[in-house]
Amino acid sequence: MFLDEKAIEVVSGKGGGGICSFRREKHVPLGGPDGGDGGNGGCVYLRANEQYTTLLDMGNAYRYAAEAGASGEAANRTGRSGKSIYVDVPRGTIVRDSEGRILTDLTDGGSTWMAAQGGAGGLGNSRFATSLNRAPRQHTSGKPGEKRILNLELKLMADVGLVGLPNAGKSSLVRKISSAKPKVADYPFTTIEPVLGIVQSKNRSFVVADIPGIIEGASEGKGLGHRFLRHIERTKALLFVIDGFEEKSWKTFCLLKKELETFHPKLLEKKFVVALNKSDLDISKAKKEFTKHKQAFIETCALSGDGCQDLSNALSDIVFVNEVKKWK
Repeated sequence: MFLDEKAIEVVSGKGGGGICSFRREKHVPLGGPDGGDGGNGGCVYLRANEQYTTLLDMGNAYRYAAEAGASGEAANRTGRSGKSIYVDVPRGTIVRDSEGRILTDLTDGGSTWMAAQGGAGGLGNSRFATSLNRAPRQHTSGKPGEKRILNLELKLMADVGLVGLPNAGKSSLVRKISSAKPKVADYPFTTIEPVLGIVQSKNRSFVVADIPGIIEGASEGKGLGHRFLRHIERTKALLFVIDGFEEKSWKTFCLLKKELETFHPKLLEKKFVVALNKSDLDISKAKKEFTKHKQAFIETCALSGDGCQDLSNALSDIVFVNEVKKWK
């Protein structure tokens, strides 16, 4: 299963209370106030974990609470601070408050963000001693911790995002060029959740993300692709996988670009490569159309592997050299 949205409740620890105490020792009359401060409550932190690929890796917990601070003690001893907790989330998680405002974006592995600050400990009566008030009985309670609802939204951290209609052969291509093993079948929407794969090329490795097939109107909520279009927003490049045997291959390419532009105009500012897939069939008409419109492409066949190495090399050039050398 894949989970890219989740709501959680975070509760930091309450601060421990300060106490009222007076020094009681033999041969020390009128020892004075010695009530210690309370300990601070524990905080709740969110931490980006590179081993996590989906919010499902966080488990089923909804509420995350830190430990409260302990009360102060006599002899001016401060109470023990409550233990803070770290909640691991996948790298690429955006955190929003209950009103939808973005609070942080955890894109770097190991980065942390304080989701709820622990309450400060209360003051013991020794804090209130003055020359005019040598035996104060005043002390304060610890501050309450923070409690808030956070909405987590995951945007995958991949270098290349695959875009194509259902049954264009995206999953088969991903299986051929990477280590991923997405489901492959001869019916639409075999990919129902994003799939990440690692591609090795030119002694370099990069990550590709295959999202469910896009259909016309995906940017408006139709089909499955609209739910996962956000996962290609962070990519450095796009790979358009076009069924070269399809009758209207060029129109399909234009449709995909239109849906991406409608969803987020900046997506079309990314460098991209076009793969005319299923080259084992007659794709001459598609080649003629793309050549006519001066759009470079790479012929691929996910079944035999023809052209897959050229495709991997071209993507590698974009990711690491930021250019499409001979293909664009």
